[in-house]
Amino acid sequence: MQRTARGAGFFRLPSRDDGVPPTELFIKASDMHGAFDGDTVRVRMTGRRRGGGSRCGEVVAVLERVKTRFVGRYFERDGRGLVRVDRGLFEGPIEVGDPTARGARPGDQVVLEILHFPDRNRVGEGVVVEVLGARDLPGVDQQTVIHEYGLPGEFSEEVLQEARDVAATFDDEVLGDRQDFTDLTVVTIDPADARDFDDAISLEPLEDGGWRLGVHIADVSHFVRPRGALDREARLRGTSVYLPGQVIPMLPELLSNGLASLQQKRLRYVLSAMIEYTDEGIVRHVEFAKAAIRVDRRFSYEEVSGLLADPDGFPGRVAAPVRSLLADMHRLSRLLRRRRFDAGALELHLPEVRIELDRQGGVESIREAVHDESHQVIEEFMLAANTAVARELAGRGLVFLRRVHPSPSPAKLRQFATFVSGLGFRLDRPQSRPALQALIDSASGGPLSHAVNYALLRSFKQAEYTGREDGHYALAAEDYCHFTSPIRRYPDLVIHRMITAIAVGKRPKGLTDAKATRLGRSCSMTERRAEQAERALIQLKLLHYLDNRRGETIDAVVVGVEKFGVICRGVGIPVESLVHVSELAANDFFDFDRGELTLTGRRTGRSFRLGDAVRVKIVAVDLDDRSIRFAMDARSGTIRRREGGGTSGNRSSRTPGAGGRSRPRGTGKQGGRRGGRGRRRRR
Repeated sequence: MQRTARGAGFFRLPSRDDGVPPTELFIKASDMHGAFDGDTVRVRMTGRRRGGGSRCGEVVAVLERVKTRFVGRYFERDGRGLVRVDRGLFEGPIEVGDPTARGARPGDQVVLEILHFPDRNRVGEGVVVEVLGARDLPGVDQQTVIHEYGLPGEFSEEVLQEARDVAATFDDEVLGDRQDFTDLTVVTIDPADARDFDDAISLEPLEDGGWRLGVHIADVSHFVRPRGALDREARLRGTSVYLPGQVIPMLPELLSNGLASLQQKRLRYVLSAMIEYTDEGIVRHVEFAKAAIRVDRRFSYEEVSGLLADPDGFPGRVAAPVRSLLADMHRLSRLLRRRRFDAGALELHLPEVRIELDRQGGVESIREAVHDESHQVIEEFMLAANTAVARELAGRGLVFLRRVHPSPSPAKLRQFATFVSGLGFRLDRPQSRPALQALIDSASGGPLSHAVNYALLRSFKQAEYTGREDGHYALAAEDYCHFTSPIRRYPDLVIHRMITAIAVGKRPKGLTDAKATRLGRSCSMTERRAEQAERALIQLKLLHYLDNRRGETIDAVVVGVEKFGVICRGVGIPVESLVHVSELAANDFFDFDRGELTLTGRRTGRSFRLGDAVRVKIVAVDLDDRSIRFAMDARSGTIRRREGGGTSGNRSSRTPGAGGRSRPRGTGKQGGRRGGRGRRRRR
């Protein structure tokens, strides 16, 4: 069941074996009968149909609850204890039994266990299981998100003891059966505040031309044995979670930040993908090695950017072999990048925002993350290694955990082409990836870049882990998997075990179809949970930050236009809110032009179009609903008068006068990046 914000839902029937997309039923709110987002339900198909002909249904029974714990604000009314669950997930508050048993006070954030879900015949009932404290206290926002998304807590003693045991057997002076790569010049390039280092790079020019690239990945499989306590916990967690100011690791820090981490000057165990390229960047040979390396130099992205831009002016001392290595890395990565895009790869130009926190966990600054050539160097080499591994496993006919990105439906791409044509862009071949990339590049840097990129993103399907033989649409790769981050992603650890067998000359054991399906579903779920939690905490912190700036006017861009209003996104502050048509101008009718994506006032000629720069006032912040309300500055908008006063045939929306009724509530949609350890883009 997928539940909408208004309480209705969509139920997808089980997939069919004949490749026909599964039927989806719409269920109106009054027919949900207490079903919640993610629940497994039994439905009855009704005779009703929605506009467009889609079928409707009714929930008969909730078979399995995906979630029973929620977070919200405790308050009291008429002597009763009540909890309003955050984000407006339930229409009304949930009654609680004895909140004094946990010491809850009005205004506290609490964790609620729901005993009876609300439906149209019964009020919801629950019990307070934990009090997080007053909403404004440091750390309460973080604990709110951790509990809301069910993120894992501390490691059990069993898991920690197993980590200690494997650490006790590790001797960083013993190579064992590993190849000795310690004579290679090896570097790591990571964010300045990184704590775990799971990939390193070497690159050697070959005598007959071309290069030999070494992508050396921390050999986590050496420490994490299959079906042991560490393995079971890592599989359950699925991924490390990077929240602003906190990392919830997949593995105990003794391993993730210690023995498995590729620290400078220390001998470390790795699994290496050695890829030979021609001068044109064509792969001519790949082999894998169970090896040991010693990192010569740890670089931050900022240091590499400075060194590439001005090698002679770089302030730090860098040995000549390392300088030469970085220059060769830059040349090869640019060549690989060009070949990748020539083959049809796509890259959206979406802003990535990072928030920096003060000591109390509040927002200190907000800045757009830079994705420059230093990032692209590492990105290209990681993609190359992941692709090489996937091709090796596919070539052996193995079932393995792939990273797939299904192609968007032709209908979605046609809708996107129609949308951008209204913005003045021409897209004759929406199913052509080069044509899509050319469009993205042409819009880049302009006022419509945000709208174009997000519209295309909404046309895409989600990437996922699966054993199904499917390609990666955005990368234009037939075979792709994740290999390069086993410290923080469980799928990579699974792949490592197969590649280790190949590296030592053994026959790798693939997964069964059933196991690949189960594991892929689990890893996809934990990844999405981590992403959602990260976004939720960034949103909360930004709302707290803006709550202290009510009344201020900020710069914004119109990123959406509908007949009921315009959606504005702050410039430099990644929050969005609907400005309702009733609040655009006093006593005016607004005509909505779907083709031009504009709202234009009949009386004033004041017009708002997708991509317009505007000024908005921060009117209200609702921390319960996690939303913000903007009001349009009176000087914003462009006068676009037309002959005859309005636009014939378009729907109009009226702004009420002083005695009219307006709907002031906005919606809040925040994006952004966390503070703390940087993370490379998910592919």
